[in-house]
Amino acid sequence: MIFAWPSRTKSTRPAPRPARAARLLLGMLLLACATAFAQQPAPLTPPPPPSDAPPGVTPAAQPDYNAQPAPAPQSTSTQQKSDQPEKDAQGVFTLRMEVEEVTLHATVVDEHRHLVSTLGREAFQVFEDNKSQRIAAFRRDDVPVALGIVIDNSGSMRSKRPSVNTAAINLVKASNPQDEVCVVNFNDQYYLDQDFTGNVDLLARALEHIEARGGTGLYDALIATSDHLMQSAHLKKRIILVVTDGEDTISSYNLEQTVRALSVNGGPTVYAIAILGTGEHKARKALEQITRQTGGVAFFPSDLSQVEEISQQIAKDIRNQYTISYKPPEAGPANGFHQVKVVARAPGQKKLQVRTRSGYYAGAQATTR
Repeated sequence: MIFAWPSRTKSTRPAPRPARAARLLLGMLLLACATAFAQQPAPLTPPPPPSDAPPGVTPAAQPDYNAQPAPAPQSTSTQQKSDQPEKDAQGVFTLRMEVEEVTLHATVVDEHRHLVSTLGREAFQVFEDNKSQRIAAFRRDDVPVALGIVIDNSGSMRSKRPSVNTAAINLVKASNPQDEVCVVNFNDQYYLDQDFTGNVDLLARALEHIEARGGTGLYDALIATSDHLMQSAHLKKRIILVVTDGEDTISSYNLEQTVRALSVNGGPTVYAIAILGTGEHKARKALEQITRQTGGVAFFPSDLSQVEEISQQIAKDIRNQYTISYKPPEAGPANGFHQVKVVARAPGQKKLQVRTRSGYYAGAQATTR
């Protein structure tokens, strides 16, 4: 489903009442439609929400990310590409689509944790489900990104927002000028306060929507932002930066559903800055799991003054990544989770570490329309 962004201002003007003739015509059309639809097969019933869904959540608002996708009709995971329908032995026309390439954005560091950004294609080897894959495309330039800045607006963030906002704006200034950036503020609701733009003034204005109230609906905000990046961004490299200071307390989705929703092919890389208090181990583990799964990093500054430096480190990380694509293997299951690993080796470089997403779910989208 495409998430509907809540509005901060709601109109109270009642809808105009149609004239009598218009109401009569409308009634006749509805009657005709009802008669026609009565002769059609009944629509499919949507699946029930997950068993852990909170009371009152309808299936439309709560997709089941834990359910395994339905098996693909083809016997292999690779489908042939064709713009025209093909006729099978029984004379039935079918339209076959090619499985998309898997695209990975990889960061490489040496044994001293310094970025390594000068490697060539020959230095990399990609594995899917422990099987080596042929690299189809490779680039190492500064690729523009679609960036979603997701900022905690709960009550505990009130005193932290000025420093966080400054760091977020400086991250944008240090990023690729061709990036498209949106701003999402969240507490017990999430708000798209600025859609994709490169205008720093508009982004700064959106970050100033400080309410600092309510709970922390982190998971809902992440899934909604990921959906927006997947559906509306023009750029294919997608990044989320989330800044929060506590554990999720109110979301409709749980951690497992959130990780799955973010772990589709082409999904966003998540970076997190978590200004946590002592003892918040659950929040730390959740952010580590989300960022590790998507190929990002979670930072846990001990002091608010460190947020600016971390934001600059994230900007540098994003601008020094490799983009590696390969076609998934023909044999094997079309659906389900596929583990991915990238290895880098180069003369004179010891213990290179590659950070990228740890896998992806095939045969499923982050959200359903």
